[in-house]
Parts: sequence; C-alpha cells; structure tokens
Amino acid sequence: MAVYAKLEIPEKGEIVANITHFARALRKSGLPVGPGRIADAIRAIDAAGFSNKQDFFWALHACFVSRPDQREVFAQVFRLYWRDPQYLEHIMAILMPAARGLQEEHKAKAAERRAAEALLDGTKNNDIETPESERETEFDIDASMTFSVKENIRNIDFEQMTMAEMAEAKRLISKITLPVRPLASRRTRAANHGQMADWRATMRGAMRFGGDIQKLAKKQRQIRWPNLVVLCDISGSMSSYSRVILHFLHAASNAKGTGWAQVHAFTFGTELTNITRHLRNRDVDEALNLVGTQAKDWKGGTRIGDCLHSFNRDWSRRIMGQGAVVLLITDGLDRDDSQGLGAEMERLRLSAKKVIWLNPLLRWDGFAPKARGIREMLPHVDSFRAGHNIESLQSLADALSKPEDIGEKARLMTMIRKNNG
Repeated sequence: MAVYAKLEIPEKGEIVANITHFARALRKSGLPVGPGRIADAIRAIDAAGFSNKQDFFWALHACFVSRPDQREVFAQVFRLYWRDPQYLEHIMAILMPAARGLQEEHKAKAAERRAAEALLDGTKNNDIETPESERETEFDIDASMTFSVKENIRNIDFEQMTMAEMAEAKRLISKITLPVRPLASRRTRAANHGQMADWRATMRGAMRFGGDIQKLAKKQRQIRWPNLVVLCDISGSMSSYSRVILHFLHAASNAKGTGWAQVHAFTFGTELTNITRHLRNRDVDEALNLVGTQAKDWKGGTRIGDCLHSFNRDWSRRIMGQGAVVLLITDGLDRDDSQGLGAEMERLRLSAKKVIWLNPLLRWDGFAPKARGIREMLPHVDSFRAGHNIESLQSLADALSKPEDIGEKARLMTMIRKNNG
C-alpha cells in the first residue's frame, strides 16, 4: 500500500486493518508491540492525518519505537510494507535468493531479512483486505523442500539446516547462557560470619576499650568474575558454522546477570579482527552487519599461527590478566606450515585460566587428529569439544562449570602418542 495524499480513516476500516497487520509484523520482528500501542497508533493517524509519507512514517514511529536499537527494524518493516508497491516480490527476493535466476544479487541490509520473514508470515492473514488491483495475482510457493522443521533440531548439523530450521536454531541459541564459576580474590572484606580472623580490625576495636578485646573481627575473601575471550575462525572451511557462532556470541555479549566481567570477541582467518564493540549492539542483524563490514578476511584462508601471534602480542596482557576463560572455535586446518603454532598455543594457555576448543570436525565418528595444526594445538587446550549443533553449544555449560572436564582430548592425545610411537 502506498500513501500519497491526506486521507481520512475510512469507515470500513481498511487502514485500521493494515495498521494492525503492520504492528503484528513489527512484533514478529522483535519489537514489543501490544494492543495498547496499536490503539495509540490508530488514534494518532486519526488525529494527525498524513499529508505525505514522511508524516505517516514518523507518526507510527512515535507510537511503536521506544529504543534506539528498534529504529532500523521499524524502518525496514515500514519500507517493505508501506512504501514499496512490489513489497511481496521484494520479500521473496530477500528470502529465496536461489529463485531469482539471473536477476541482480540483492544484499540484505541490517534487520531486512527479519522484517521480510515477519511480513511474509503475515501475508496468510485473511483479515486484511487486499486491494482490487492485486487480487488477480496469487503467490503459490512450494516450500516443502525448503521449510521442513524437524523435531530434533538440537542435533541437526548447522551445515545441513534449512532456512526455517536455521531461524529456529538462532532463536534457541539466543537463549543459551554460559555459567561461570567465581574466582577467589586475594583481597578480603569485613564479614560478621567470615572464616578468617581480622586481627587489624580486632586490635583497632580493642583500643576503644583500653586494650581489652571485646569481639573478634572476622573477614572473608572477595570474589571476582573472569573475562570470556572468544576467538572465532571465519575462514572458508568454517563459514557454515561461524555465522551461527556469531549469533551465539552476540547473545553472550548482551546477556545480563551471567557473571562474566566482560566478553571479548575476535574473528580470525588471515588476520585478527576485534569485534567486541560491534557485538554489543543490541540488534543482532545490525551487529553482524558491522562485523561483516570490518572483517575483510571472511571466507578466506586460514593462518591460525599468525593470528594467535597477533593476539598474544597485542591483546593478551590487556584482557587476560584476570583469569580469563578462552573459547577457541576453529577446525584447526591451518593453510600455513603450522610452524610456531604450538608455541603460540602454549603462550595462550599460560595466559588463560582455561582454554576450551570447539571443533566442528568432531561431528564425524571416525575423526582423527591427522592435520598437523590439530596435533600442534591439542596438547595446549584444557577441553576439546564438538561445535556443530545446538546440543554441542549447550554442553559448554559442563566445560565451564566442571574444572575436570576435558571432552575428547584424552582419547585424541592417546591416538597422537600411538602414531608418534
């Protein structure tokens, strides 16, 4: 629907129905839109009218947007629904790139895919009256091979997921929390029920009574929370997994009350890129769009040794001094000769409290550490786990909460020793 001139609210309620449908699309896109806001929007348009599209945009914007991170989502849904006469064709071009044939490749902007999926889902609503000029055109899309939602989605490999399954997987991943054990600090604080005697406080209190000790002061150790440092491989062999992992990192970076002091995230392929600031953007689409813009080596080669050297040289002392936990996400397939990789991994391990390696190659039952890069890295990690589906990401809780967890490291180290012997 396009808005060009000042219109009154029709008695039949076509505008009201379309505003309601538009609000439902906003809610499916992640905005907290309820019946109260829909009623406010209808009254606002009734009172203010809309002499042009810009006035109509800002009237609805004032009713539905309450935070800065919601502006991009609102703008994309508004553009697709109200301002684009061929919005349904535009939506299908975004969601089904394989069906475009020889048409020009369209690069979805931040929040555009989320807006398109919400509007496409809403086109099935029969309560919305379709204009007479558009009733002759029907869109009958056979998505039986594309949108197959399986019950056991937690065990499906990310690389084999359909679009619908991937959308559901991202929703589940956003709810995963990573527990963390607090660290005992050397510093202490006064505590009435502490287990340590505070002799200085006891003597200061005794001085008030002429040197007689009236009460034994107690103290206990303070606790502090470690940092989480994530190094994610975005090379060509990891491209099917790194995008999902970045959704996972975005959720971890914006989670409240998880216990982590700070979450630092880096991507690496042929070079190291710090993406910590981008992942703190509350809108996941905008955050990943910024990450993709900054990381120039996406789907490129892999130089793990050089990237770890850059991290140890430039970032290790800044963010690893408080007992940080390192989450390394890579398949270990280094295109360089892996010379010096073991030394860089050893330096990384000495700077961290714990190093956990997630490797998608562990999805294969017959996986063996044949690559030289894997053999160089494996001795210097504390836990070696799979990272190819939702269940493997959820099992990270065991690796983080149990100090004795080593995953598959013991079995693979045995294989390495047998091959070397």
